[in-house]
Amino acid sequence: MGLRWRGAGTLRKRTEGSWYLLVTLLLFCGFWKARTQTDDGKSVYFWETGPWGRCMGSDCGPGGSQSRAVWCAHVDGWTTLHTNCDQGQRPSNQRNCFRVCDWHKDLYDWQLGAWNECVPVSARTFGAPRPSVCSGGEEGIQTREVGCILKSDGSPAEDAICEYFEPKPRLEQACLIPCPQDCVVSEYSPWTSCSKTCGTGLMNRVRSVLVPPLFGGAVCPNLTEFQSCKPGPCTGPEGMYSLRVGSWSPCALPQTRPARQVKRRKGKGPGLRERTGVKDPETRELIQKKRTRNRLNRQESPFWDIQVGYQTRDVVCTHRNGSSVGRNLCTPRDLPPTVQSCVLPKDCQLTDWVDWGPCSKTCVDPESPGGARTRSRRVLQFPVGEGEECPPLEESEPCEPQGDGVPPCATYTWRTTEWSDCRVDVLLSQQDRRRSNQTGLCGGGLQTREVYCVQANAELLTYLNDLREKDKAGQTQRPQKPSVPPLLSITFQITASRPVENKLCEGPIPNRSQLCQIPCPIECEVSPWGAWGPCTFENCDDQAGKKGFKLRKRQITNEPTGGPGNCPHLVEAVPCDEPSCYDWRLVGLDQCIPDDEKTCGPGTQIAQVQCVNSNGEEVDRSLCSSSPAPEPVRCEVPCSRDCVLSDWTPWSTCSQTCSSKTIEGKQMRTRSILAYNAGEVTAMVVAWITVMEGLSRVPKFPELFGGALCPNSSALQEVRNCNEHACTVYHWQTGPWGPCTEDPSASALNTSVAVRVGANVDGQGPCSTGMQTRKVICVRVNVGQVPPKKCPDGPRPGTVRSCQLPCKKDCIVTPFSDWTPCPVTCDAAGNVMKKKQSRNRLIIQLPSNGGQDCPEVLEEERDCEAPKVCPGFRWKTHKWRKCQLVPWFLRLDSPGAQETCGPGLQTRAVSCRQLDGTQADISECLKFAKAMPPITQRCQLPCQDDCQLTNWSKFSSCTADCVGVRTRKRALIGRSKKKDKCKNTQMYPLSETQYCPCDKYNAQPVGNWSDCILPEGGRVESILGMKVQGDIKECGQGYRYQAMVCYDQDNRLVETSRCNSHGYIEEACIIPCPSDCKLSEWSNWSRCSKSCGSGVKVRSKWLREKPYNGGRPCPKLDHINQAQVYEVVPCQSDCNQYVWVAEPWSVWKVSNVDLKENCGEGVQTRKVRCMLNTIDGPSDPVEDYLCDPEEMPLGARESRLPCPEDCVLNDWGPWSRCSLPCTRTISRVRAAYTIRSPSVGRQCPDTADKEPCSLNLNCFNYFYNITDWSTCQLSPNAVCGSGIKTRMLDCVRSDGKSVDLKFCEELNLEKKWQMNVSCVVECPVNCQLSEWSAWSECSQTCGLEGKMWRQRSVVQASQGDGRPCPPQMEHWKPCPVRPCYRWQYSPWSECRVEGVVCGHGVRYRNLSCSVSDGSGDGSGSLVDEELCSSLEMAVNGDKQITLKEACTLPCPGECYLMEWSDWSPCVSVCVKGAGVDFGSVQVRSRAVMAQEPENLQLCPDQAWESRPCTGETGGECYEYKWMSSVPPNSTRLAVWCQRSDGLNVTGGCSPMNPPGDNSSCDPPCLMPKSFCSEAAVCMCEEGYTEVLSPTGQLDQCAPIPVLEIPTAGDKKADVKTSRAINPTLPSTVQPGRTGRTWYLQPYGPDGKLKMWVYGVAAGAFVLLIFIVSMIYLACSSYCAMVRRSLKAQESDANGTAVWMGQNAHELTYTCPDCQELAQSGSD
Repeated sequence: MGLRWRGAGTLRKRTEGSWYLLVTLLLFCGFWKARTQTDDGKSVYFWETGPWGRCMGSDCGPGGSQSRAVWCAHVDGWTTLHTNCDQGQRPSNQRNCFRVCDWHKDLYDWQLGAWNECVPVSARTFGAPRPSVCSGGEEGIQTREVGCILKSDGSPAEDAICEYFEPKPRLEQACLIPCPQDCVVSEYSPWTSCSKTCGTGLMNRVRSVLVPPLFGGAVCPNLTEFQSCKPGPCTGPEGMYSLRVGSWSPCALPQTRPARQVKRRKGKGPGLRERTGVKDPETRELIQKKRTRNRLNRQESPFWDIQVGYQTRDVVCTHRNGSSVGRNLCTPRDLPPTVQSCVLPKDCQLTDWVDWGPCSKTCVDPESPGGARTRSRRVLQFPVGEGEECPPLEESEPCEPQGDGVPPCATYTWRTTEWSDCRVDVLLSQQDRRRSNQTGLCGGGLQTREVYCVQANAELLTYLNDLREKDKAGQTQRPQKPSVPPLLSITFQITASRPVENKLCEGPIPNRSQLCQIPCPIECEVSPWGAWGPCTFENCDDQAGKKGFKLRKRQITNEPTGGPGNCPHLVEAVPCDEPSCYDWRLVGLDQCIPDDEKTCGPGTQIAQVQCVNSNGEEVDRSLCSSSPAPEPVRCEVPCSRDCVLSDWTPWSTCSQTCSSKTIEGKQMRTRSILAYNAGEVTAMVVAWITVMEGLSRVPKFPELFGGALCPNSSALQEVRNCNEHACTVYHWQTGPWGPCTEDPSASALNTSVAVRVGANVDGQGPCSTGMQTRKVICVRVNVGQVPPKKCPDGPRPGTVRSCQLPCKKDCIVTPFSDWTPCPVTCDAAGNVMKKKQSRNRLIIQLPSNGGQDCPEVLEEERDCEAPKVCPGFRWKTHKWRKCQLVPWFLRLDSPGAQETCGPGLQTRAVSCRQLDGTQADISECLKFAKAMPPITQRCQLPCQDDCQLTNWSKFSSCTADCVGVRTRKRALIGRSKKKDKCKNTQMYPLSETQYCPCDKYNAQPVGNWSDCILPEGGRVESILGMKVQGDIKECGQGYRYQAMVCYDQDNRLVETSRCNSHGYIEEACIIPCPSDCKLSEWSNWSRCSKSCGSGVKVRSKWLREKPYNGGRPCPKLDHINQAQVYEVVPCQSDCNQYVWVAEPWSVWKVSNVDLKENCGEGVQTRKVRCMLNTIDGPSDPVEDYLCDPEEMPLGARESRLPCPEDCVLNDWGPWSRCSLPCTRTISRVRAAYTIRSPSVGRQCPDTADKEPCSLNLNCFNYFYNITDWSTCQLSPNAVCGSGIKTRMLDCVRSDGKSVDLKFCEELNLEKKWQMNVSCVVECPVNCQLSEWSAWSECSQTCGLEGKMWRQRSVVQASQGDGRPCPPQMEHWKPCPVRPCYRWQYSPWSECRVEGVVCGHGVRYRNLSCSVSDGSGDGSGSLVDEELCSSLEMAVNGDKQITLKEACTLPCPGECYLMEWSDWSPCVSVCVKGAGVDFGSVQVRSRAVMAQEPENLQLCPDQAWESRPCTGETGGECYEYKWMSSVPPNSTRLAVWCQRSDGLNVTGGCSPMNPPGDNSSCDPPCLMPKSFCSEAAVCMCEEGYTEVLSPTGQLDQCAPIPVLEIPTAGDKKADVKTSRAINPTLPSTVQPGRTGRTWYLQPYGPDGKLKMWVYGVAAGAFVLLIFIVSMIYLACSSYCAMVRRSLKAQESDANGTAVWMGQNAHELTYTCPDCQELAQSGSD
């Protein structure tokens, strides 16, 4: 945006005095005005009044008074003295009033008037023009009258009386006035042919009305367009005259008929009847019977009063210009009849309404739907002739029961049976082997129950009904203690309620299945057998004559379910000799003390013993007095030159557990040589001395020369017998506990009980104490049962124990339901069809524990009590009366008329009958029978010249279908046989011939195949009728169906039975069975990954087959190998399970041999093996890798073999344990003791060894390590449910090695972890489905496209890895094809006028039966009317059958109205965008038709009529828009209006903006919402703005933004919207409508301006002067710049500035000063 100057004019400064003068003048005017107001003393003061106070008074009514405050105020709002205001105008501060009391509420009330017509808001706003374009509709306001009235007489009262109780209802409300809807007409029809074949005629084309003008829209345009035509000149005279027949006059009775009847009666004397009477009694009786029969046949009913009258019409001669002329000008011909018989019309007459009947709802329940009551009226006079039809005879209105004694309505609720037993088998997969062997299954399972509906308050209603019956019977006269309703009773037995239909219950249906748990039995686990104990008596208190037993025991390590009685035997015994109860136990041996106080040599060791019992427990030593105490043990302390032996090792494990003739148990112990004696070197010397001395024997002096000799190798090992008892092991064996039986000694009675409130619902609670027994026998191992005396009595188990008897549960069933209804149905012959009704009951609790069994009969059936006669009513027609002619005196002048013959009218009576023929009330037939038969008909009394014929005979029979013809005949009667004109067979044919019917039928399939449906039979049902997907047959071979259609030879649809078909083609189909995911069996558990401490063990499954067809899905597979499922659990390995066992050291192998001493450096070896450790010690050798290599003992050692006289020590003892924490300052020690003392002069080495403690070398810290949780572990017989997750504690050394738990336990480390926790494995619940519903009714009662469905629902969705629900929850199959029969009209015949050219005539149409396939294509084919006999006589729902109607046949040259067009389709009167609908309407029209150009001015006005649509669907909401295109071979734009459904119309489009002629716009205006203006520029329609392209052409039409203008009175943020076209329209506040609110009122109450207005005006004027001054200074600077550039630029006298706008628009401003400056500069 910029400012530029055009030209170089000069500016000259003007004086500023005039501006100051103007300001001074304006301020002076303001002060003068203010002074004028001030001088007018009282004009600035006025009286103000407050609201009227409350009406006060002592009496209610009009005697009260009320007051209000009155004060004097200044126009500026402040209060002043009363003397400043005019006292003569002071308002009153008191007035009389009506004092309202509370009881006036029943006397007065608001009277609400009807809402007036909706008035546009613009019409109520003065000066506001209505919008030129209506968009959607116009806001309006409608008002009503509201006043307070006295209820008794409706007289008006003060509003304050009603306002005391209730605020005054609103007087106005907003409304919407739809936009004016112009008349919319269709396109013109093609031009007709010329109305004349010669001369000047007319061509015309017509159109019809589609939408009538509504809400002030434009009227309909002409529906007819004429165009003259001249086929050619006429060669002869044109017909100028024609006879015209007028319309029939109203039916009337002859005027002279009553007088003639009176004269006739007077002419007959009293003796006339007597003369004609018959005196014979028998003849008189026969005549009387005949008259009675005739009277019954006539059925003179009071409902019909039929009077036959007459009606006339005129026949005139007319000119073709429409004028009437003399009849003699028309061509002579036979005139049509001008008089005929008619039925005198009578309107329907009804009685008054009877009183309202009782309300159909007889109970109180606000939530249930209301009832209805009806009232009726009877027919006094049926409509006759053209009389008005009867209105409805019955009406109803909603109602609610009234009164205090109305009982509550029955309420219904869901009830359930008890849960069935928990079943695990329904959760097993197809591949599970346990499906075949279901014993012992436990864990998670599924249980089901039935759900049924009962009446919840049946007991209460029965109780209330009994009370009412007692009241009626008068039994409440004396006071009685009130009984308690059942629902309020504190204790009562739960009784089963009667089941009712499930559809009566509402709300969510309780679950029919739930997960359950069968506790898995805990197996008994026992420890290994302990060692055999000593031989002991069975009872140490009774030792006489008893033999002894050796016992071994084991303990229960895991308590089983049901107690220790389910464990195997825990004690085994073997007989033994010399039993004892107490014995000495060797604890240890004291140090060997040499004899005779020597330092070495033989000696003794005192045994340290304890007295113990047979269980190894220490007892008093006196108890062992009967047994000799162990003697001191001989020992030897080696001397310095003696052989030194080690101590004996412990006895090894006994090789056998018992002994027999061939088996003995052995134990072994060993010792080794620690040092050799000195005897080997000195023996040679001794031998030499012996030889030299000649001694006879070797002298004994080793003590002088050497020590005691070492024994040979056999003496280093000892073997002894062990477990010498025989291999005859006995134990007690127990059988299972028997059932819990009633204990006769128990006091409680075990009676059968029913479930009570607060009792154990499952009935498993204890009721009394019972008794269980079991069998106990003595068994010899590997032999069998032996006498009980073989087993010790002490550990004998008990044979009897007490138990708790569970309560007996009786079977509980519901009462029988009500009998199913018995609808009465009849066959085609009208006979009652026999049906059956049934009732059933449900088992809600199964018997258990010996309770009463359930009844066998759960369903009963019986025949329905059917009425003898089918209910129904029919019309009975009686004999037609005599044909009644028009009175002769009226026909006298008719040419060719005869008195006794001619056309007439006859009537008959109609009565109502039941189907069995008994009399019924006429109202029953009106309700239930078909349309009433006609009671009048035209008749003809033949004249003498007429031809009389018999009725047609029946057609002759056909010999075969489709072959030959069949005929029927009639014959002339009487004199007609001799008349020649009657013998004309063309006029009066005597026979008719037709081809025999050809019954050929053709069957063919139609439609699609149905779903594959399994046969109904052979289904597998589970408990309580619950279907579990996968356990029932939902797959396999089924059938699918395709409908068959049957056509006859004329391609008409007929019943399928004609084609010998039941309506379907069946085809076998296969529903694939679901296959579950198949995995392999679990592999064996792997070995624990660690031999010491906690590790893991693994087992796995492999995928064998993936699921398909909706089978159970596979569990989550391993993410690395998708075909394997792993299960990993922690495991614990005993660190002492495998131990190293070392044999004794071998004999020393001395490498550096001292031949004298046999000592020195040497080597010892031994075997070390890894062995399985048992409770009896190491047993079997195993692979070395199973033992800890770090703990492996040495297999060889090097050391020095002590020489004689050296000190000999034993092997080092174990190292002492380092104290924690491990530091280098702490040491550990080990010790040894001296076995052989050294000789004099020699020393023993240190007997103690010490080394520092070093962390992770010889000193370790220990701590617990917890493993991760295992997966949820179930019992082997469980599929899912509750399980246990475990984790392990591991003792870990500080170097990371797992060690035995005892190392951590010795340190008393804290165990703060929970090792076991319960868990749940989600059960694989298969999808549970409901039963298939019954097949629905056919979607169409007839035709080819009928379908029926059945559904099932998901009762329980699948859970976990259960089988998912199938996708198909609905089945459909075609319905059998049935022909669609319906009544339909034939087209109207041409208008028939009797014997003349034009005038009023009649047109006819027939009602015929047609058949179609229901597709809606075509009108169908005509068939025999018998096929429609079962249908109601109605056409397209219209029961008013019209087969004849009056019409007009125009005379030549006459201008007339055409027949009514068909009713247009329903059109909705709506506002498309706002969603407002004003209903639907349809219209029909009559266009004008002319034949002569000169008669156009005589044409009547065209006509149209509309009616609201009554259908449920309503009409379509259309939009209209202008369309344009350039036709081929044309350069001009064609413009038309098109409806949104594509129909081209006239009217409906906005007349404001039709598209212009695009021939003047280049390029054409093709953008939406654009049109070509008169200036040949493309512009946008109203409400849209132009968006131009860079080239200046129209690019698009954008909608103008909406400006939201909130008003001050909007209480709920109501926002009025308006297009921002002219936002400055004035808004005037009107009463009852909120407009803009001025918070600063410029006018005072006296209508004069306030002072502050002048101040604001003065300030605004000063601001304006400032702005003008700034502009002047700016112009001065530019003028100076212009002066400086005058020499370089050419002068421009205009002195204009051009302001360049945003869109390059130029706004020119002329500066006068610049022009003067420019002129002065040029001078």
